[in-house]
Amino acid sequence: MQVLLATLLVQRNRVVSAERIIEEIWGESPPRRATAALHVYISQLRKLLAVADGGTHPVVTRAPGYLMQLHGEETDVEFFSGLLSRGRACMAVGNHQEASERFEAALGLWRGPVLSGLREGPIVNGFAAWAEELRLECVELLVEVNFMLGRHRELVSFLQSVVSEHPLHETFYRQLMLALYRCNRRAEALEIYQRARNTLKAELGLEPCRALHDMHSAILTSDDRLEAGQPVAF
Repeated sequence: MQVLLATLLVQRNRVVSAERIIEEIWGESPPRRATAALHVYISQLRKLLAVADGGTHPVVTRAPGYLMQLHGEETDVEFFSGLLSRGRACMAVGNHQEASERFEAALGLWRGPVLSGLREGPIVNGFAAWAEELRLECVELLVEVNFMLGRHRELVSFLQSVVSEHPLHETFYRQLMLALYRCNRRAEALEIYQRARNTLKAELGLEPCRALHDMHSAILTSDDRLEAGQPVAF
């Protein structure tokens, strides 16, 4: 029933066919009486989400399946998206402090992997992947705006943790290299490049991307563009 609830919430206010829900719950090998079992799950979900007398139940039967009908209620992911959008807007007009606060508030909503343990089906899995991409974007933007606020020292330990969590995400390596360089730790910054290169070659058979390579070259030459207080784009 958890997968059913997650599927309907992910597709809120949109009809999800019974066929797609069955695939989401049981994959490619549904039980012989999957349709009957789905009816039982729907009945149990309606009892779980009981509403006051006269209220409209959010779980609605509508051909060719069901939908979760929600009006006005805002989910965590919508709060997150709103904070991320407002942070981007603040960043665009140079309001870096408020942008940083918005991004931090957005990331503060996370309590671990999205819908962990419920990701076998294409609907929930696709939503979880999309939400994770948004989270990574928010982390990248938080780091960039904190660079603009001169917080490179505070970013070092944060980025070391993020790089360990996402060893194939090249942007985080680049940001960590910059933070270390601005802390006068150039040798460590160059070591991070070698670590990234070794990891990418071992895991994917790839060389670092152009932006990461350019950061490496800029550190080697002490490029003026790396100085604190200005944006760095490679």
